[in-house]
Amino acid sequence: MSEIINNREYRKQAIKEILMDLHDGKSLEEARAKFSKTFSGVASTEIAAAEAALIAEGVPLEEVQRLCDVHAALFSDSLEAAETALVAEGGADSPGHPVHTLRLENRAIEKVVEMRAKPAMEAWIATGDEKAKKELKDALAALANIKQHYQRKENLIFPFMEQHDITAPPKVMWGVDDEIRAALADAAGMASEENPDRQKVADAVRAATDKINEMIFKEENIMIPMVLEAFSPSEWKHIADDSDEIGYCLIGPPPAFRLANAPSGAADPMGKPDAGSIVLPTGAFQVNELVGMLNTLPFDITFVDKNDTVKYFSQGEERIFPRTKTVIGRQVTNCHPPASVHIVEGIVADFKSGRKTHEDFWISMGGKYVYIRYFAVRDENGEYLGTLEVTQNIAPIQDIAGEKRLVE
Repeated sequence: MSEIINNREYRKQAIKEILMDLHDGKSLEEARAKFSKTFSGVASTEIAAAEAALIAEGVPLEEVQRLCDVHAALFSDSLEAAETALVAEGGADSPGHPVHTLRLENRAIEKVVEMRAKPAMEAWIATGDEKAKKELKDALAALANIKQHYQRKENLIFPFMEQHDITAPPKVMWGVDDEIRAALADAAGMASEENPDRQKVADAVRAATDKINEMIFKEENIMIPMVLEAFSPSEWKHIADDSDEIGYCLIGPPPAFRLANAPSGAADPMGKPDAGSIVLPTGAFQVNELVGMLNTLPFDITFVDKNDTVKYFSQGEERIFPRTKTVIGRQVTNCHPPASVHIVEGIVADFKSGRKTHEDFWISMGGKYVYIRYFAVRDENGEYLGTLEVTQNIAPIQDIAGEKRLVE
């Protein structure tokens, strides 16, 4: 029997059956009893595989998402010990490692929940004291920074999970992140009303903070062990390097993450570009992809280099001003009528000197309202590389009113 229990496929099937019992309405106690009879422990990757199998077999993602808190509670005792061991073994308890940063943020989030939001809420519910109400609103405003915690997870960790074929947990977790963001917004909105129903606000705050605490458990006991087993050091380095772009939640920027004994010329964790690619710092294109993308932009662009030579223009379907390929290689001053050359020269001179970074114009022309923008293009050291012209008919944009949230 032990040989069968240790079989990976059998274990996945057994976990899936227990999860299906929960989906079919059996209690957590019944599921936990069945689990304890079958397993002595379970890995987060096994839970992920079982959830993915459920989704593949037609269980709606929303249903898996709805019950993921129950899943976490079911496996909690088994998962916590494994997470602690993996963090220490993988070096993720070192400052600067993205896992260390996530956990540090979680402690800060818990502190705001337990030491600020909940006490202020209870005091306000009991007394109606305006000072307590303000403290609650301030705590909810602090918790709104959780969006940066979730955005780093969604935009830096989830892509690598998907590359390692860990697809179900990111989908489920992202949906719950959205629920938490919405719950916090609802609670903050209700607390900011002039004469709010205190009990309704308290219910909204509890709903939001309960979900936050449940997500902290899932991050630390399901996601983190899973990714520590899967990700390479260079992938963690990539995540750490890009984290500053999004920012941090309730903590300052962590120290730089450094690879131990990293080989020189280590491969880019995002993968090697295809042959013939145009490689850029944030991605790579085939030529036809780049041309297609630039020509699909909802505005026209023209680039003039630092020597005032026209180097490029896009070819969208609805150009504002005509452009022909004979313009390439011409001096930009030769591309304008004599009466307006001094304006062009003045803009370029201001860009080169650093006096200006952009200049805007807008004109009515043949039923269009044309917005013409000029930008100084500089390298990372601030050296002038050229001028970018962006032209767009903004009349349709000016006609926009209200909101559109549904696909037509």
